Amino acid sequence: MSMFSQGGARLTRRVIDAHYVEAMVLADEARGYFDQAGRDDRSQLDPALRVSFACESLKVTTRLMHVIAWLLTQRAVDAGEIASDAALSPSRRLGAPAISDDDVVAQLPDRARDIVAASSELFDRIARLDAELGREAQDSPVHALHAKLSGAF
Repeated sequence: MSMFSQGGARLTRRVIDAHYVEAMVLADEARGYFDQAGRDDRSQLDPALRVSFACESLKVTTRLMHVIAWLLTQRAVDAGEIASDAALSPSRRLGAPAISDDDVVAQLPDRARDIVAASSELFDRIARLDAELGREAQDSPVHALHAKLSGAF
């Protein structure tokens, strides 16, 4: 089992791959629901809630694409295609989540609520991993030395 480190935090390829598969399955499920199966559900909503339904589907997609991009970055680190320090740059970090409005989500059909909740939960798990990698990178002696050197010049 391959292990890789970013700033001292260690992720296994198995953990990254499991999250990647989960994200891809959820993305396919969300696409299938919001593009096809959810049409009947959406058509039964009042017009304002239809707009909210569409907005929530975009938020789900945004969350999942951010998660997938982050996981692909971690795979690239593991494969040696990206340096672990480069993976910690702000452009490769997870970023801010697309926040769902709980009051709106509560009014959506059951299946839509389930998908919104699953995408939020997955995003939160990945955000914890991302935060831990960033925190450990800041605490690493190498990072501290690099910061001192940068400040000296």
